[in-house]
Amino acid sequence: MSELNQKICDEFAGLVVRKDLVKTVKGNAIVPSYVLEYLLGQYCATNDEASIESGIQTVKEILAKHYVHRNEAGLVRSTIREKGRYKIIDKVSVSLNDKKDVYEAEFSNLGIKKVLIDSGTVKKHPKLLVGGVWVIADIEYDHTDDKDTSPWLLSTIKPIQMSHFDYDGYIDSRSKFNLDEWIDVLVQSIGFNPEFFGRRSKLMQLVRLIPFCERNYNLIELGPKGTGKSHIYSEFSPHGILISGGEVTVPKLFVNNSSGKLGLVGYWDTVAFDEFAGKQKRVDKALVDIMKNYMANKSFSRGVETLGADASMAFVGNTEHSLPYMLKHSDLFDALPEKFYDSAFLDRLHFYIPGWEVDIIRGEMFSDGYGFVVDYLAEVLRHLRNQDYSDQYQEYFQLSSQISTRDRDAVHKTFSGLMKILFPQGGATETEIEEILKFAMEGRKRVKDQLFRIDSTYADVNFAYSNNAGKEAPVQTLEELQYPNYFNKTVGEVTDIGMPDLDIDLVHSSSESEKSKSDNVGEYRDEELKEQHLTVAENQQGVSYDSLFGPYFKGAKHITIIDPYIRLFYQAKNLMELLETIIKQKSEEEEVVVSLITVEDDFKGEQQREYFEKIQASMFAVGIKFSYSFEISDSQHARYVVIDTGWKVSLDRGLDIFQQYDVNDAFSLTNRLQKHRACKAFEVTFIKTDT
Repeated sequence: MSELNQKICDEFAGLVVRKDLVKTVKGNAIVPSYVLEYLLGQYCATNDEASIESGIQTVKEILAKHYVHRNEAGLVRSTIREKGRYKIIDKVSVSLNDKKDVYEAEFSNLGIKKVLIDSGTVKKHPKLLVGGVWVIADIEYDHTDDKDTSPWLLSTIKPIQMSHFDYDGYIDSRSKFNLDEWIDVLVQSIGFNPEFFGRRSKLMQLVRLIPFCERNYNLIELGPKGTGKSHIYSEFSPHGILISGGEVTVPKLFVNNSSGKLGLVGYWDTVAFDEFAGKQKRVDKALVDIMKNYMANKSFSRGVETLGADASMAFVGNTEHSLPYMLKHSDLFDALPEKFYDSAFLDRLHFYIPGWEVDIIRGEMFSDGYGFVVDYLAEVLRHLRNQDYSDQYQEYFQLSSQISTRDRDAVHKTFSGLMKILFPQGGATETEIEEILKFAMEGRKRVKDQLFRIDSTYADVNFAYSNNAGKEAPVQTLEELQYPNYFNKTVGEVTDIGMPDLDIDLVHSSSESEKSKSDNVGEYRDEELKEQHLTVAENQQGVSYDSLFGPYFKGAKHITIIDPYIRLFYQAKNLMELLETIIKQKSEEEEVVVSLITVEDDFKGEQQREYFEKIQASMFAVGIKFSYSFEISDSQHARYVVIDTGWKVSLDRGLDIFQQYDVNDAFSLTNRLQKHRACKAFEVTFIKTDT
């Protein structure tokens, strides 16, 4: 067990579960994760292997015996009849039969209706009336000759969620973790292995939790398929509900004027709309108008009466085009239905998660470490809805006076939500607060930048903040850095097609014809090389060894690579790809000597040598004389490349600039082309030396 997992188990004893157990016990039971983790929390909230094995068997037996599969509903109904009473796990919804003045329950999988339920239970659990609740229930059977009376009787009912928790204990235990550890705890609690995510990507996962801890928070995430956009809202919390975007109606969402029945926003903390995108989807304009009013004012009308609610809204959908295509030809809201493609509606959104930055979920990305029983974390987040952390940056920073009230409110809500999630105990440093504030501002700026493209009446805003010394820091979105030539232009208007800010000015074209050929970061043009320092943001794409190093390798006869971290397979693969860049820069008839100086791995030195010898054999045939030596100590961390043409390239991360990707997927562009990979945050300096 890792040090972090041991710490989680020690500090939150009985409240955590090993995340891979959910798949182990789920089988073919179609139930949300929080239902399974509720059961696992009862029997497997430990790090003792024997107890875990015993607990898994117990949970499996409970599911096998009491979970109702729809195709076995007849058998379960027969069992209840024969035994007279039986315990089941099922989803229950309740409706009022106003003719008889009674509440009647309907069991989703069991397939029985009109089961009487007392009004006290309904008042205690009002969500039974909207959307339904997963429960453990005792059902009885008592046949009667009265055709109007159901033979099914509800003896006991217990919603599957925690009844209470110790918030003070949570705060006390949180203080035992530093920020990096705590972020990893939360990412593991969601179900992912934090090793596969950079800092920025982890924060994006955590932004998905803000609707659960911040009232009236409006979040949108548009991106490619398969990135887990709707997972949080369907599986994570008993206080959230996920509905299809095509199923939304005014009565269902807000209020039924004829019956007076309150809709989903009156009962759920978070209402998420799945498959929200799709230009051809038919949408009721009246619904859009009511949603705009609710998202702005937290209220909606029922006839002459105005009602308030605090449900947050999350909109998730798939984009139809690539990021550069949208930036050049339309905007980042391009995929939305026509009625929602409304600047007044979009202006109510507090944060836009750039789904194109979120990696497509792969099997190895799921965690087998320990995280909170999600129902426990859901209760913590719900408790935090009563608190406000939006002013905690004001001790150190001030927002630009140009930022409007609506923009300011959006930034405050995101900042408050992330602070609740990351620092419920307080005590964040100035640097940590600045990171969260910039991230919150970027998410709102993404919305505002697109509004500027959609509706020219919106004024351009200086999204910036300043510290107490008065130094102003502008905030930019990653797509603004990566595609400056397409950014904030009227659709179709593209000015000088340069290269994004990273290699960004490595080279400039010497003619207009060359400019038209070089629209991507991965390409470069000949020009006099220059000393420079480049900073690449996390998740930035378009970076390759060709674009970074290629021009500097031209004409080289001897290249020395100093990097103590060329040990594992993916690191050796990075080295191979750098050598491919060198090959592209040399003439076929020339030879180049490449010397690697690294550190021998203490445990897998033999395998490491095998990698290098295979590279050596492969390179010899194309005129690259590759050699390696273990001449530096473990304590040396400097990484750089020395080129005999008079250049030194200093790399703070060495060759390890790309985030993890599936190296076994031959059909993935991230595997084939470096410029399609998301980068880690890194810096590189090009220094002219004496030749």
